[in-house]
Amino acid sequence: MKEMKAITTFAMLLALGAFFGLVSCTMAPEYTRPQAPVPTNWPSGPAYQERNSSPSDTKAVDLPWQEFFIDGPLQKVIALALENNRDLRIAALNIERSQAQYRIQRADLFPAVNATAGGSGQRIPETLGKNGQAETTHQYNVGLGVSSYELDLFGRIQSLKDQALAQYLATEQTQRTVQISLVAEVATTYLNLAADRERLKLAQDTLKTQQATCQLMQRRFELGASSELDLQQAQTRVDAARVDIARYTTLVTQDENGLDLLVGSPLPADFLPQSLSDALAAMKDVAPGLPSEVLLQRPDILAAENLLQGFNANIGAARAAFFPRITLVGSLGLGSDELSGLFQSGSGAWAFSPKIELPIFDTGARSAQLKVAEVDRDIAVARYEKTIQSAFREVADALAQRGTIDEQVAAQQSLTDTTARSLHLSQVRYEKGIDSYLTELDAQRSLYSAQQGLINSRLTRLINLVTLYKVMGGGTGR
Repeated sequence: MKEMKAITTFAMLLALGAFFGLVSCTMAPEYTRPQAPVPTNWPSGPAYQERNSSPSDTKAVDLPWQEFFIDGPLQKVIALALENNRDLRIAALNIERSQAQYRIQRADLFPAVNATAGGSGQRIPETLGKNGQAETTHQYNVGLGVSSYELDLFGRIQSLKDQALAQYLATEQTQRTVQISLVAEVATTYLNLAADRERLKLAQDTLKTQQATCQLMQRRFELGASSELDLQQAQTRVDAARVDIARYTTLVTQDENGLDLLVGSPLPADFLPQSLSDALAAMKDVAPGLPSEVLLQRPDILAAENLLQGFNANIGAARAAFFPRITLVGSLGLGSDELSGLFQSGSGAWAFSPKIELPIFDTGARSAQLKVAEVDRDIAVARYEKTIQSAFREVADALAQRGTIDEQVAAQQSLTDTTARSLHLSQVRYEKGIDSYLTELDAQRSLYSAQQGLINSRLTRLINLVTLYKVMGGGTGR
């Protein structure tokens, strides 16, 4: 009867402990999301394009990357990168690790029951025997035991579990951040490769033109129709084009190497763009929305908030450390001095050792731990607010560039067309002897510079769209 009462009492305490582990309230402060330290609207001014968002506008966070990047080869490159990139793989493994860590912390809410079995033998010498004779004793036992299970009456373990959960959720958001950044970086490198290949093609075409001009100047010099100065000036344009060809050949190779690194494997040649015009397929425009709609959905800001919630939960654990800790240790099983009698009547055995630990004096260690937890929470608040401010600045800068880039591209195109016309007129005037070759040479340089500037402007426009997609928390795909 006494054994049954002890067993019943022990089982009730375990059940009560598990119940408290599930429903106990923590001593953590009530979490309130800090007010975003940024304006409620995006900046306005000459650099910003006025645009009113409608309810039908697609938000970047709701737009899968497959619907934003329309170019077929680019989609294939991004898909390969998402499959093979090592940084993204590490981020995914970090999620698995945090999930396992959360499960470990959550398991502390429940008692761990272990099955045990053992046997021992001992010989007592004659000099120590009760009757002056040597004795040999044996002991066998089997049973179930619970070791060091803490009753979470004050929510300490629950707070630690909440902190582990917040850490796990933060790693999930970090993985989303890595994925969005990877998509944007792949697209940017892809566009840079396209632009550098177009610059290389322009330099190669310029070299052919300048070599033909230089050969013409050589014949005119030999006939006395041109001066040696005109010949040497023509040669400078040939050499300048050769320098650019060597430089852009290097840049193209470096861009290809960068894409291979991002993708995690060498790319097939048919996946790569030959010129920037090949990558000019439309990218879907995204609505800026309101700062609160954009910023609070960015994964890096969500991750910062998860970490803040975790530090807030740590305060609960630090506060609970000031209160008593009740630990249960017990076992229930069978024991006998003979193996054959282990399962016979009367072999039941049990042990129950509850322990309570009440903090009295620790030279201020617990108070210091609570202070550390509170300061960690305050630091996390500041980091969360700084993350929002940085995100606001990134979006504002991208919107400012979007508001002016179309005008810049149009002006650069007009400049290129005008410069080409000026070169034609300079060539006609030189052939008629009205102007010197220096005027035509200046016009050639201006046209080449304008053509390079047009490539840069078009590249800037495309990269701006990619940047907007990234800083507005672009969707991670289907």
